[in-house]
Parts: sequence; C-alpha cells; structure tokens
Amino acid sequence: MTYLQTTLESAGVRKFITAVILFNAVILGLETSAMVMARVGTFIGILDRICLAIFVVELALKLLAYRFRFFRDGWNIFDFAIVAVSLVPAAQSLSVLRSLRILRILRVVSVAPRLRRVVEGFITALPGMASVFLLMGIIFYIGSVISTKLFGADFPQWFGSLGQSAYSLFQIMTLESWSMGIVRPVMEVYPYAWVFFVPFIMVTTFAVVNLLVGLIVNSMQDAHSEEADQKTDTYRDEVLARLKAIEERLIQD
Repeated sequence: MTYLQTTLESAGVRKFITAVILFNAVILGLETSAMVMARVGTFIGILDRICLAIFVVELALKLLAYRFRFFRDGWNIFDFAIVAVSLVPAAQSLSVLRSLRILRILRVVSVAPRLRRVVEGFITALPGMASVFLLMGIIFYIGSVISTKLFGADFPQWFGSLGQSAYSLFQIMTLESWSMGIVRPVMEVYPYAWVFFVPFIMVTTFAVVNLLVGLIVNSMQDAHSEEADQKTDTYRDEVLARLKAIEERLIQD
C-alpha cells in the first residue's frame, strides 16, 4: 500500500471529510432560507464551492492512488456519482439536478464504517425482502380486486378502481386514519365489511411487515457477527505474530 493510499484511509482524513460533509449539509440547509440568502448568500455560495472543491480533490487523489482499482469498490462509485451530480451546471433547465446536491450528505455513509455496515446489511437483506414484497403485492392485488367489487359502487373515491383501492388499502395497512377515515364509513353501508378489513390488517400490518423487519434485523446481526469474527481473527494474528517474535528472540539469546 502506497503512502498516498495510507493517508487517504487514515482516521484523520476520514474525520476531516466527515466534518466537511456535515458542514456542507448545514450550508445546503441554509440555502433554503430566503432571509439568510438575502444577507449572506454570496458567502454561503463560496463555502459551498469550497466544500465541493474538497470533495473533487479527494476523489482525484483516490483516482491517482488506486487508478482503475478505484471503480472496483462500490462505495467509490457511489461517491463519484454523488460528486458528479454536484458538478452539473446551474442552468435553469437543470435546476432539479442541482437540487440533488443535498445528496452529498449521503457520502457520510461511505465515510463512516458503522453506517456503511448498516447499509451493507440492508443490501444483504434485499433478496429475502424481494420475496416478501412479491407476497405483499399478491395480497394487495387480491385485496384491491375484492374491495373494488364490493365497495367501489358506493365509495368510488376510495375503491372506484384498482389503483384507488390499492392506495386506500395501503393507507389502511399503515393504520393512518384507517378506522374513522375509511372503514367505519364503509361499515355504515356494509355492516360486515370488517370481515374483510380486519384479516387484511392482521396479515399485512402485523405479519408481513414484521417479517420484513425480522429479515432486516437478522441481516444486521449477521453483519455484526462477521465484523466480530474479523476483529477476532485480526487480534489472533497479532498475538501469534508477537509470540513468534518473542520465540525468535529467545532462540537468538
């Protein structure tokens, strides 16, 4: 590992980049205040460009140190994309892309090891989550068809089409104003509508959603276990190296 690589991966450089990211996040937040921008808008713009320049220099040094190996790391590609978006010219037609500068804050994920492990654990859980989302989609499709046929005629604003029914069922699943807002008005016309809504809530809210949470928790636990195993292996290697050095000294003596 070269001196430049060692410097870029040192704790001091990481802490400095993290501080710049957080400082830049505050600056981008201040840009949303018309009063602040009217008073010190020029100064804030200069500070924002300084932060961006620091990010560009950091990436340039990484490209210089790692060359093509830079793009083998997904986190490096993530950082490169975030900074590239920030370099989009401030044209009126590209104002939406310019607003994505706030995504720079996400760079703290790639800099902070603990946040990185959380994201990696979440990504690891995605294959299992895909199966759960497929199950959720099937349940929602069945529920949307049933609710549209049962309640669509009298409540077209909630169940007039498959899309409206799916959205209403999603609101019910989140338990946001589901009782007084939707279900009880429906039950005034269809007294036995609870036979449909209660099992739907039991299956989606309390079963499938908790299954998603369980998958994510298990993935996080596996990530922490792997980290603990790596630390144990590293500590064991260090101990063995020290014992070997002591043994060599004893033999020489």
